[in-house]
Amino acid sequence: MYNKRITLEEEDYYFNSQGYRVFTKKFHLKRGYCCKSGCKHCPYGYDKKTDSFLRK
Repeated sequence: MYNKRITLEEEDYYFNSQGYRVFTKKFHLKRGYCCKSGCKHCPYGYDKKTDSFLRK
């Protein structure tokens, strides 16, 4: 599950003003799990500050 290689498509990420790659919600859903890194577009509701998932 965690080692599955995902082919990146153009809409899976963008580069921010600092030049970092930022993954989109579409990519996270395609990956299928939360990595608990506090990603900007995390669709799973993970909050890195509290180390918990927010209920939706």
